[in-house]
Amino acid sequence: MAMTRRVCLIDTDPGTDDAVALWLALASPELDVRLVSVAGGNVGLIHTLRNARAIVGLSGRDVPVVAGADRPLLGAFRPELQVHGADGLAGAALPEGPSEAPGVAADAIRALLRAERRVTLIGIGPATNLALALATEPALIDRVEEIVLMTGAWAEGNITPSAEFNAWSDPEALAMLLECGRPVTLATLELTAQALVTPTRIATLRASGGGACLDAAARIMAGVPPSRRFGHRGHPLHDPCAIAWLIDPTLFTQREVHVHVECAGVPRGRTVVDRWERSGHPANARLLDTLDADRFFALLATRLATLP
Repeated sequence: MAMTRRVCLIDTDPGTDDAVALWLALASPELDVRLVSVAGGNVGLIHTLRNARAIVGLSGRDVPVVAGADRPLLGAFRPELQVHGADGLAGAALPEGPSEAPGVAADAIRALLRAERRVTLIGIGPATNLALALATEPALIDRVEEIVLMTGAWAEGNITPSAEFNAWSDPEALAMLLECGRPVTLATLELTAQALVTPTRIATLRASGGGACLDAAARIMAGVPPSRRFGHRGHPLHDPCAIAWLIDPTLFTQREVHVHVECAGVPRGRTVVDRWERSGHPANARLLDTLDADRFFALLATRLATLP
């Protein structure tokens, strides 16, 4: 029986872990990636767009890359340079990629939704582009099969004491997605912390063979500074967790939760996650709870080894 490939788009802000996530998606036959849309996030849009073009170009896949929002719906843009570096890829130089597709991301997202009966939206950056697309043509929401996001935290944040970076970058956009009425799956910081990149795991990845993409992924991971939060043993590989969920859900456990996003004041960007049904509100998201990290990294190595 032929495999049914999931039609999807990836909205991203590369970003070190975004690069690995894109290569994992492009290497996986389960996913039919039709579009890569780009926002400013980890670094400014001029860098994230260049990086996305280079990442897709190195993969050898013919997927359009289109520029989107350079700032959130409300408030000012602020990058995160400490982890990703000034170029967004921790100094790992990649060859120049193909030119971006014409137009803007929200238009391209809506065009894909009009063309396909079911599309999975994968968001691994600020949710601005996805929210703009759906807010400006609400009838297309019925074409969304699932929204899968790397965002949020139910305990500590990583950009403020209570907020995760993607959620904090555009909480209004995230709130719109959570309330749009379509299934939403969240890979939060507590989940991605279980995907800890260590020197041993980088060495294992390099030993799996492969070409330029796998080599670049290993260089990028090695260039990210080890996290004080994890005793300098390594750093979490956030965004590929969202992709892995769509490839092999058996890597995860999950639970249904209600999520509310704080959009004002000191806790702006905090995701209040009701993990134990205490709020009285019905669930509006699936929370990925635990990860089989060894199998996750084995999947990553196997898939990246198939790319040029």
